[in-house]
Amino acid sequence: MKRLTLLLLLVAACSPPPTHTEVSFMVFGDASERSAYQQLVDAFAERRPDIRVLLLHVPGQSDYRKRLGIDFAAGTPADIVLINYRRYAGFAARGALEPLGPYLARSSIVHEADFYPQTLAPFRRDGQLMCIPQNLSSLVVYYNEALFDAAGVPYPQPGWAWNDMLRMAQALTRDTNGDGQIDQYGIGTEASLFRVAPFIWQNGGELVDNPAAPTRLALDTPAARAALLWFVELQTRHHVAPDAAAEAAESSESRFLNGRLAMFLNSRRGVPTYRTITGFGWNVAPLPVGHQAAGILHADAYCMPAVSRVKDAAWAFIEFANSAEGQAIVARSGRTVPSLRSVAESAAFLDPAARPAAGHVFLDGIAELRAVPVLPQWVDIEEIAGAEIERAFYGQAAIDEAIRTAIERTTPYFAE
Repeated sequence: MKRLTLLLLLVAACSPPPTHTEVSFMVFGDASERSAYQQLVDAFAERRPDIRVLLLHVPGQSDYRKRLGIDFAAGTPADIVLINYRRYAGFAARGALEPLGPYLARSSIVHEADFYPQTLAPFRRDGQLMCIPQNLSSLVVYYNEALFDAAGVPYPQPGWAWNDMLRMAQALTRDTNGDGQIDQYGIGTEASLFRVAPFIWQNGGELVDNPAAPTRLALDTPAARAALLWFVELQTRHHVAPDAAAEAAESSESRFLNGRLAMFLNSRRGVPTYRTITGFGWNVAPLPVGHQAAGILHADAYCMPAVSRVKDAAWAFIEFANSAEGQAIVARSGRTVPSLRSVAESAAFLDPAARPAAGHVFLDGIAELRAVPVLPQWVDIEEIAGAEIERAFYGQAAIDEAIRTAIERTTPYFAE
């Protein structure tokens, strides 16, 4: 027995070291998104067998954000992480992210000029490109074609106005079984600062007092207040959106999936889920237009923690993921609007055989996309203001009370 043990130890000591470098890669999303990232990892493995990418998947965005915070605090983040532009600044401010601009500048595979500039801009900090964006999306209106057809309401078209949306929503809000309760709503939306932001911009308002160097929210300006009031009154006055009790009983997204909601506001990330719908046809339309056109940017990026010990290998994967081949793999899942212009304008994204048929809507509005402020404390500002907007949306606070409280509670965060 001793001889066998000694022999095993000698064999282990003489065994060659691993022939690959291990890189951990953490993502969030549903099953279809996980599948897309696994396909990306598998494709990379065929080209770089010397690098093994370990995919770590956290389904929920909230759980993912908590995991990111815990891992960075402990000094043990994955070598590559996906982070939204609204949330990376806190990590970057602490020096926790490796700037990726220099890596991109040396790449022979992908170049800065290949990306839509709107998706790169928010990831620049102090003159450096911190992360490489894999996507950009706008907020759009998903609509149920069957409900529109049954009501004889024409589908929303580019250039439609706020009042057009309201009229359609009113025509599509119904008590279908005559029990005195609304069971089909015209529109559903998250009641948050991020959802109302494009309407504020369309009305000539701003989210903050100075977009270049903000010191407070500017929701109390006449233009911003009017847009916020219009948004809130979709529920409180016109009742075309579910109230608090109805939303708690069944979310607007679930109602849309089940065919009981005519229009739903969301970004591109809902597409993989909506492609599971079999009971009715659906499509997308751009946001209605106010005094001016404006959309809101949604973008996630591949970021590299500064503590990674395998930076070159991690970059090799990020580089492949953002090549035309890599972005096409994820784009076919339906989840993303590719940040590479060549892929976004190809059949990998504009697949005529896959819903939504009007996928070009996501590209048509890129020029009008705006980003929210990129600040280390923006997550807190957005959450606090969002809670007040939600109270107003569900009639639990007057509009001016909600605005005043949102400004008062968030102002200290701008100074941090």
